[in-house]
Amino acid sequence: MSGDDPGGRCAGFREAISARLDGESPGMPVAALDRHLATCAACAAWSSLVAQVTRRVRITPAQQVPDLTVAILAALPSSPATAAAVRRRVLGTALRLALLAIGVAQAGLAWPALQRGAGAMSAPVHMAHETGAWNLAVAVAFLAVAAAPRLAAGALPFLASFSALLAALTLSDLDAGWVHVERAVLHVLMFVGVGLVATVAWRGRRRWRSAASLREAWV
Repeated sequence: MSGDDPGGRCAGFREAISARLDGESPGMPVAALDRHLATCAACAAWSSLVAQVTRRVRITPAQQVPDLTVAILAALPSSPATAAAVRRRVLGTALRLALLAIGVAQAGLAWPALQRGAGAMSAPVHMAHETGAWNLAVAVAFLAVAAAPRLAAGALPFLASFSALLAALTLSDLDAGWVHVERAVLHVLMFVGVGLVATVAWRGRRRWRSAASLREAWV
């Protein structure tokens, strides 16, 4: 068989030779490949040459190169968007945990009045129950926002108006001597919780505006 036609039938045999040198399946019976090499001088010479090149490559020692992994990773630009997303997620988690803690504490303040009817300054039992119910409702609002931040915007009008009115009345009662300082200080817990709910609502509004802007950009 002539060996001057590598682009014809010999091409398939040479692919098989290359595969066998790489330790792979030649894709044809080995006996057929060997018979071709025995009858095709061109493929036999090509096989010998390729085998020599392969052997030289395999036995040539690899050059020592420095480990540039650290330098390459340090040179990679950080993603501002990813870093900002992580910061937002951490802040959101911190706000929810803080609201959870304040909600539990607020419920703890409401429990004695609900359980025993014991109010501050010897308040009547029903007034103590009312106060406990209000404190428990506020605690539930805090816990609901901590569990589902999307509720913050809906809870904020009630919580903000209640806390603003309570703050004004507490200051007035303190000035008139109608409430003890220790009792007034307990309201700070609720004011902090309302501030956290307002922050959660504001962050949710910012996300909604960003999403709306993206939708408009794609329309």
